[in-house]
Amino acid sequence: MARHHNINGVQVPFTAEEEAQRDAEEAAWAAKQAAIIPTPAHVYQRASAYPSIGDQLDMLWHSIDQNTELKSKYFTFYEAIKSVKVKYPKNG
Repeated sequence: MARHHNINGVQVPFTAEEEAQRDAEEAAWAAKQAAIIPTPAHVYQRASAYPSIGDQLDMLWHSIDQNTELKSKYFTFYEAIKSVKVKYPKNG
């Protein structure tokens, strides 16, 4: 099927050079699409199996909370989370 430009509402057929250029562009695009590696199944499986990000961060905070060296090493993170936990306690 011949391709056309729409120039000011007028259908103008591609020249032979334009057809060849478009064919080359489409072939390059198809080759690029074929080279894309699909996402492995384990990526989706892991994503659905991991705890939520919030739960992961809570686990991390509790691990740091139980280790004096980690409290010092990750002081800014630890203190930022701790301040929220103190301000809004579970039983309060």
